[in-house]
Amino acid sequence: MAIVAIVDTALLVPLVIASLSDAEGLVAILGPLHGIGFLAELYLAFRGVTDRFWGWWFPAIVIVTLGPLGALIGHRRLSPQLADPA
Repeated sequence: MAIVAIVDTALLVPLVIASLSDAEGLVAILGPLHGIGFLAELYLAFRGVTDRFWGWWFPAIVIVTLGPLGALIGHRRLSPQLADPA
């Protein structure tokens, strides 16, 4: 999850910059890539719920924050619990 969120963040930052500077060609490339990253984050978040790694709050935070920020916050919060399941 963290790797996908970091890659999606790496796509989101230049996407926002390109959007603000009216670089339509770059937005047309980065937009769909960021969208695929967001869908991958949602898939992994819901997969974690079905595999009982975490609760429904994790996909909710990913959706509310629109992706990478929520995924990184959730991953950081869960990392100690996942490393030591006892």
